Amino acid sequence: MPDLSNNKKRSNMKAPILNPQIDRDRVQLWIVGGGIAGMAVAAFAIRDGHVPAVNIHILEETVLPGGALDGAAAPGERHAWVTRGGRMLTDETYLCLWDLFETIPARDDPSISVREECRRFNADVKTHAQARLIDSAHHVIDAAKLGFSATNRAQMLRLLALPEALIGSRRIDEFFDEHFFQTNFWRMWRTTFAFQKWHSAVELRRYFLRFVQEFPRIHTLAGVKRTRYNQYDSLVVPLQQWLTAQGVDVRFGTRVTDAEFVTQADGGRRACRLVIETAAGGGEIALGESDLAFFTLGSITADSTYGDNDTVPALVRDRRDHGWSLWQNIARKAPDFGRPAAFYGNIDEHKWESFTLTMHDDVLLRRIAASTGNEPGTGALMTWFESGWHLSIVVPYQPHFAGLPAGTATLWGYGFDIDSDGDYVKKAMSAATGREILTELVRQLGFDDILEHVLATTDVTTVMLPYASALFACRAPGDRPAVLPQGTRNFAFLGQFVEMEDDVVFTVEYSVRCAMLAAYALLGIEREIPDIYNGLLDPKVGWQALEVAFH
Repeated sequence: MPDLSNNKKRSNMKAPILNPQIDRDRVQLWIVGGGIAGMAVAAFAIRDGHVPAVNIHILEETVLPGGALDGAAAPGERHAWVTRGGRMLTDETYLCLWDLFETIPARDDPSISVREECRRFNADVKTHAQARLIDSAHHVIDAAKLGFSATNRAQMLRLLALPEALIGSRRIDEFFDEHFFQTNFWRMWRTTFAFQKWHSAVELRRYFLRFVQEFPRIHTLAGVKRTRYNQYDSLVVPLQQWLTAQGVDVRFGTRVTDAEFVTQADGGRRACRLVIETAAGGGEIALGESDLAFFTLGSITADSTYGDNDTVPALVRDRRDHGWSLWQNIARKAPDFGRPAAFYGNIDEHKWESFTLTMHDDVLLRRIAASTGNEPGTGALMTWFESGWHLSIVVPYQPHFAGLPAGTATLWGYGFDIDSDGDYVKKAMSAATGREILTELVRQLGFDDILEHVLATTDVTTVMLPYASALFACRAPGDRPAVLPQGTRNFAFLGQFVEMEDDVVFTVEYSVRCAMLAAYALLGIEREIPDIYNGLLDPKVGWQALEVAFH
């Protein structure tokens, strides 16, 4: 048995106190980016730091909060809705997220918290997927048989036993043979978490440790917890309402293009100026001695483009929407501010395309429920693992959008191999219209008899995402900056492209945890940060995972 001692459990963490004498009544917080990380900083500053809300300023380039956690009416004149992505939550792993939302009133019932709303919803609507993997003959296969060979088990144990320093920037397929990538385990793990075999082996190892409790239930995803609506309506909207009610200054349409930093005589570093652009033109914000700055870096939804029933979303390759430009400019200031090109530099390894169906009757929804045995909201990702586009869909509880009209339903899906030809639509998914993607999906389901009806009653919104899985890029030490760079006195970095030991990106938890760490450190908040969960350290969880893997 390999030595897993490098996975030792740490007691509850405390952020380093960088400003023990800070005057929280006078401090001004300048938060760059209105995504969940920036919003969480504001919430923690108010709730745990007792900073007056009027001293907190969120600078957001777009006109909406939430960043990648979107969910809204689709562009154009159609009666259609769209989310670019979907997220699974768990009780064990998302501890900072639940800590935050224990004290945020729910959207529909402010007498309870968002966390309590989620508890009640998941008690009533339990996930237990019965159709995780579907073959080319429309048959649901027995996904409980994970399919590991003895060699695969040894390869997995070797990866778990190696420290990250020895794994380095190697790819997943440098640790596993081709048989591993044909197992039911990989077919499910891959689409659940959006891994490709050329992605970072370090990140896969972290995922194994953070989600090992899912091994026995990966074929049902029974451990998944969901929000009542999409994450924008269920998480972002109530958090934004709470921040606004407290008096936080949210400045939409404000783009931060650059920042200046100074090094002090004692080696400390300070952010001293923000360069901004608004509709009125350029400007700057000078940071005073008691001011703090929080910078959200990078974006997995940068340069997203949309298509509809009859159009194809363009693939933008030249970074047009500024999603990466702030980090590019900041990275030039110091060698430990990260290397963004490591993540945006290979679009073809990280792009995928998602789609949202807005169905104006329930014919398709009822047929899926009848064929899978899962009512909407009780299933999970259904993956056609032999399909040319590597299609997956999930049918959420309805309505999935707070403002969805009666008689309308939605489902979400995505394709992982978007440059390959479809099995029924003989072209690349990236070149297919919404109707063609819907045609491919309905025929993968084997529902040819209702195809024309579904095409006539469904609006499809497609989204091209050039950097959807860029955060899994093979990386070297220093590619991601620390949340709290060495010597920082008044600034921190946030988001999915910062480095936090042991935790996993592509989760809402990662954004909230880095926000908690940054806010507590810079505001001198002496409150414990929840543990980073490692199921292998729980004998029961570890044994169940090993039992399934070696079955």
